[in-house]
Amino acid sequence: MKKWNLLVTGGSGLLGGELRRLLPDASFPTSKEFNVTDYPRMDAYVREKGYSAVLHAAAFTSPPRIDKDPMSALEVNIVGSANVVKLCINHGMKFIYVSTDYVFKGDKGGYAEEDEVHPVNKYAWSKLGGECAARLYDNSLIIRTTFGPNVFPFEKAFTDQWTSRECVRATARKIAALAQEADLTGILHIGGGRKTVMEYAQSLDPARDIKPLSIKDVAFRVPVDTSLDTRKYQTLFEKPGEKKP
Repeated sequence: MKKWNLLVTGGSGLLGGELRRLLPDASFPTSKEFNVTDYPRMDAYVREKGYSAVLHAAAFTSPPRIDKDPMSALEVNIVGSANVVKLCINHGMKFIYVSTDYVFKGDKGGYAEEDEVHPVNKYAWSKLGGECAARLYDNSLIIRTTFGPNVFPFEKAFTDQWTSRECVRATARKIAALAQEADLTGILHIGGGRKTVMEYAQSLDPARDIKPLSIKDVAFRVPVDTSLDTRKYQTLFEKPGEKKP
């Protein structure tokens, strides 16, 4: 049986750091070695190395920064993702794309994989651009999710935004396991139960005094409820009374 040889982008990021622990046999090239905006350099890196798949976790992820600098999101999240898809097609590799719950409008929550997408900010549009590239390649898996640091990093949290967010440690465990599933393609939602961002923050550190914040009080547009329906994942990977991973 051919060894499942995985390349992971974004190894220096929040998610990438957790994935390094969980996927010790995978390759984590630096952005200098594997620049997603430089196709010839990527092509040279993978040539003759026999990679089975690319887990594409590299992204420009800050909504307020992208509002000010949309060109960076276009180059990294849209053009860069399309370059990685092109590389996978040319080398016969599977493409695994880490996307976001923000591709949804956020007006109802409980979004299933088949629901209509409608981003409300530029960051989400740029991530949807990466999804569009992935959908052009049959051997691809789009993982929609939302995560944050293992310790909530802010003094305040939204009380009027709902999410399926989990800490990055929990999300990385699921993504690492999914990345080993050679035959799994399409779109899959992963995450926890529906909760406000405040409830999520308090779940990470119940003793901490986190102050309330409204989405109306920030300068960038935030969707109200992008909680995800994760029943497809649960059906595929969770047995009664047991969670996997």
